[in-house]
Amino acid sequence: MTEIAGKAAPDTARQQYTHGIPFGEAVRVWARIAALSFGGPAGQIAVMHRILVDEKRWIGEHRFLHALNYCMLLPGPEAQQLAVYIGWLLHRTAGGLVAGTLFVLPGFLAILGLSYIYAAFGNVTVVEGLFFGLKAAVLAVVVHAVFRIGGRALKNQLMIGIATAAFIAIFFFRVPFPLIILAAGILGYIGGRSGSPLFRIGGGHKAGSGPVLRDEDSVLGEEIPAHARPNLVWSLRVSAVFLALWLTPLALLITFLGLGDVFTQIGLFFSQMAVVTFGGAYAVLAYVAQEAVQHYGWLKPGEMLDGLGMAETTPGPLIMVVQFVGFMGAYRDPGTLHPMTAATFAAILTTWVTFVPCFLWIFLGAPFIERLRNNVALTGAMSAITAAVVGVILNLAVWFGLHTLFAEVVTWRLGWFALDMPVAASLVVPSLLLTIAAAVAIFRYRASILATLLACALAGLVWTVFAHA
Repeated sequence: MTEIAGKAAPDTARQQYTHGIPFGEAVRVWARIAALSFGGPAGQIAVMHRILVDEKRWIGEHRFLHALNYCMLLPGPEAQQLAVYIGWLLHRTAGGLVAGTLFVLPGFLAILGLSYIYAAFGNVTVVEGLFFGLKAAVLAVVVHAVFRIGGRALKNQLMIGIATAAFIAIFFFRVPFPLIILAAGILGYIGGRSGSPLFRIGGGHKAGSGPVLRDEDSVLGEEIPAHARPNLVWSLRVSAVFLALWLTPLALLITFLGLGDVFTQIGLFFSQMAVVTFGGAYAVLAYVAQEAVQHYGWLKPGEMLDGLGMAETTPGPLIMVVQFVGFMGAYRDPGTLHPMTAATFAAILTTWVTFVPCFLWIFLGAPFIERLRNNVALTGAMSAITAAVVGVILNLAVWFGLHTLFAEVVTWRLGWFALDMPVAASLVVPSLLLTIAAAVAIFRYRASILATLLACALAGLVWTVFAHA
């Protein structure tokens, strides 16, 4: 049985759950998962699976993967949304709020602390050296992501063609990332609805090997809890609450500061990102980097890599790198505030508008997810979007590579066509050697991402100190 005890008063503070999992124990488990959530979405999902399925046996294998596959259809970080989904499934809205917030909190605090250090001491030799090494390692990590995601998504010539078209569109013609995702989604939806087998490619991460925990043998069981069934009144109510939480700060910023203020620009830009971040952090970072560096001037190209290095070495979703982008943008344009104060407010604002929509998507859509289980049109859309994401991530890898391995890059333009060309004489040999070493560690010896990043950061520090001596 998984029905809620005391259905006559389902929203009371004393509500109990017949699955017998105390809310306090769930809070401690989610805090533990958050503290261990390194290694990007694959590592974070593996941690959740190991603790929730294998160790605690709270949820069965099939239900875990079903929730994950539909989280991948949504914009935003799938691992954080999966935590919200399972937290909600176990302990209603409060459970989802706690699980999702705890998943983000450690990374937010860690990146905020690193951002303070970076802004205050970024030109000090020690800090400069650490991030010099991190940039090279991050480049290897992004290339690894291209192969990992591409191996899962590009299962036929059509998907390879979609990925290739996406890369050409964004790299050579600067087509905006949202338009690429929209076009791929429409193509996949039409193809899936037509019944073409080329679009029947499921997403998801490998949960691991070993005995499979059946849903009926888990603590939650296989039945659908009462609160997990579609309820139009509840859906409208929760949508109104989270839309207000998301949009009210933006309305206040526009009203009192105007559209040209840096806080308004940060709030609007990253609210847009919250709607189009399909495929995880790597997929959207190319677009964020281009806009933050080239359009708004919040960052320099190398600083985007520094921020990604922070996100890679701290717990939580990789999309937390946008917190660093907002921080530096306000730090350089603080208005009447002290730069550190403005940067702190911007970091909070960026995190708020990035993750509040994630709760909205889950709380609004989760009750209807079971009805979408066999929807071939949506499966086709997800397959095409995932393929396009591979092309976008490849663009990110090339863009990062150019600005990591070369001190000078020039852009050649002809109409809509644009090509970034490195100046060969500006090759940074130490960066090249560190990137090769990081790639060998990750691809050949399957070293952990965190260990590789830390080793390269130390090597970069040693080299920088030696070079300045």
